[in-house]
Amino acid sequence: MIPQATKDLILDTARVEDVVRDFVTLKRQGGSLWACCPFHNEKTPSFHVVPARGIYKCFGCGKSGTAVGFLMDYERLSYTEALRWLAKKYNIEIKEEDETPEQIAARQRSESLMAVSEFAFNFYKDQLKTEEGRSIGYQYFRSRGLLDETIDKWGLGWAPKSKEAFVAAAKQAGYKDEYLLETGLASEWESDKSVHDRFYERVMFPIHSVSGRVIAFGGRTLLKEKSDKIAKYVNSKESEIYVKSRSLYGIYFAKSEISKRDKCYLMEGYLDVLSMHQAGITNCVASSGTSLTEEQIRIIRKFTENITIMYDGDSAGLHAAIRAIGMILKEGMNPRVVFLPDGDDPDSYSRKHTLEEIQEFIDTHEQDGIAFKTDLLLSEAGDDPLKKANLINEIADTVADIPDAIKRQVYVDTVARKFGIEADIIQERVAKTRDKNAREAGAAKMREEAREKREQQAAGHDDRAAERKETPLQALTGNQITDPSERELLSFILRSGQDPLNFETDSEFYNPEGAQTVAEFIDDALAADDTVFSNPAYQATYDAYFELYDKGLPQDDIILQLLNGEDRTVATVAADISTQKYELTVHNFSDALTTHESWLTNFVPRAILAYHEKRITLMQNNLMRELAEATPERQNQIMASLSRLSEMKKTINSKLGREKK
Repeated sequence: MIPQATKDLILDTARVEDVVRDFVTLKRQGGSLWACCPFHNEKTPSFHVVPARGIYKCFGCGKSGTAVGFLMDYERLSYTEALRWLAKKYNIEIKEEDETPEQIAARQRSESLMAVSEFAFNFYKDQLKTEEGRSIGYQYFRSRGLLDETIDKWGLGWAPKSKEAFVAAAKQAGYKDEYLLETGLASEWESDKSVHDRFYERVMFPIHSVSGRVIAFGGRTLLKEKSDKIAKYVNSKESEIYVKSRSLYGIYFAKSEISKRDKCYLMEGYLDVLSMHQAGITNCVASSGTSLTEEQIRIIRKFTENITIMYDGDSAGLHAAIRAIGMILKEGMNPRVVFLPDGDDPDSYSRKHTLEEIQEFIDTHEQDGIAFKTDLLLSEAGDDPLKKANLINEIADTVADIPDAIKRQVYVDTVARKFGIEADIIQERVAKTRDKNAREAGAAKMREEAREKREQQAAGHDDRAAERKETPLQALTGNQITDPSERELLSFILRSGQDPLNFETDSEFYNPEGAQTVAEFIDDALAADDTVFSNPAYQATYDAYFELYDKGLPQDDIILQLLNGEDRTVATVAADISTQKYELTVHNFSDALTTHESWLTNFVPRAILAYHEKRITLMQNNLMRELAEATPERQNQIMASLSRLSEMKKTINSKLGREKK
C-alpha cells in the first residue's frame, strides 16, 4: 500500500512530457508537443502533449490523460504499478503501509512476472562473475570483442551448467513454480513434473522493453559439438510481459539515437547489435527470435520513418531483406538496404574497422529499397522477356503498397524510367493491385464480422439442439429454398477454390496469372450484396475456409485442416461436400465444354445467379406471408417490392437461359 502523501508527491513530480518521451519522439510546435499516436496506426501526428496542463490528447483515437494514465494505457499497468514506475523514474522512495495478507497476495500476483524476470536478470549477471562464469561465459564475450563496459551496460550473463541453479535460487528467494514456468525461465521434467532451469550452460542476452524493463532472455550454447537436441539459441517463451512480434532487441538503448539521427539500422542478431553499438553506431536494433513483423516496424516508426536494413548477404538474408522492404513500405516508411562485403556481418565488420570507416562504407553503399529489389530481381531474370515482365509486375505491386500518393507516383516514374516503358502502364498495374488489395481487405473484414455474427447465432442453435436431442449439424439447418444453391457454391469453393477463372477479355492489361480464383470470385459476389448463407452450418464452413485461405494455405492443406479441426460441424460439412460429386442446380448448359477451367468459367457465375434467384424466391415468399396481415399502407409497399423482385428474377432467369415461368 502506497501512503497518500507519497502518491501526491509522485503525481506532483511526474511530468507528462518526460514520461511520454520514454516511448515516443515528441516534436515541438509552439507551446505544445506533437507525435504520431502510440495507441493507433497513423501517418500524420495527432497526439498532442500539453506540458503546462500536464495532459496528453490524441485527436485521432480520443485517448487522453496524465502521466500515470499514459502508463496505464500504453504499458497496461495497474494504477499502483504505474505509480511505482513513476517513483522509480524520479527516485522517490515508497515506504509501504501495512498490508493485509490478501492485499500482499494480490500485489505479488500482479507484479510476479516482472519481479521474476528482474530476479533472473540479476542472477545471470552475477553468475558471469563466478569462477565458472568467468572461465566460460566471460571469456566467450571477450573473444567476440565485447568490452567490460558493453557487458555491464547490456547486463550480459551466464546460465550455469547445473540444471537447477536458477530454480533453487528463485525458490529460496520466495518465487513460486507457477511464475517461473509462466515466464519460461523454468520447465518441467516429463518423468516427475519437477521444475528445472530452462537455460543452462549458455551465455545470456537480456531483452528489454522500450521502457527498459527486462522482459525476456536469449541463451546461446557454447558447445562446439552440438547434437540435434541442443539448439544453438534458446529464447524465452511468450508470456504476458513478452510477445516476440512486439519486441526488438536493443530498442531501449537505441531509441534516443534513432530519434536524434532520424534513422534506424535493422539487423539480425544479438552480437550484430552489441558490436555495432560498441563501435559507435548506436541507432541499431534486431528482430531476434522472429521474422520482422508489422508491430516491430511500428515500434521503430515511433522514433523515425527511415529504416536501413543490414542483413547478412547470403541467399536467406537477401530474400529476408526483400520481404522487409515490402512491409516497411506498407507502413508508410522509407526502406534502404546496405550489405557488407562478402563474408562479413555487422558483428565481424564492426570489429575490423573504425567508426569512421563503418560510417563511410554505409554512406557510400546504402541503396534505396525498391532500387535494390529491382536490381536483384533483374539480375535473376537475365534476358528472359517473360521473367522481366513478371519482374515489372512484382515491382509495381511493391509500389502499390506505399500508402502516400506522392511517394507512390515518384516510384512509378522511377520504375518506368528504369525499364524504359510508359509510366501509365506501371500506374495502371499499381491501380489494379491497390483496388484488388482493398477488395480483399474489405472482404476479409466482412467475413470476420459475419463469423462473429454466426458464432453468436450458433450458440443459440446448440442450446436448441440439446433441448431436442439433435446433433449440431441437424440443428444448424438453413432454408430448404436456398440450401441447394448454398451447397453448390460451397462445393465450388471446397473443391476448386484456388483454381483461376480465366474470362475472355480484350483488355491489354488483363493478366491470366493474376486472375481471380473461384473462391475470390464467389466471395466478392456475395460481399457485394452483404450476403451470408441462411444455413449456419454452411456459413460456418465458408468462414472457416476463408480464414485459412487468407493465411495463404494451399487448397489441399485447407481441406485437411477443416476435416481435422476442432469444429466438428465444419468438419462434417467439409467431409460431406468434398466427397460428393457436383450436383448442379443450374442446367441447360453446353456439353461441349472440354476443360475443367472452361467448365468453371461458365458454371461458377451462373451458380451465383441461381443462388440469387433462390434468394429472391425466398424474399417473395416471406413478403406474401406478411401481405395477409399487413396494413393497407404496408400492403402497397409490399406489392411494390414484389414487383421489383419479379423484374429482378426475370432478368436473372433470362441470363440463365430459362423460360419465363
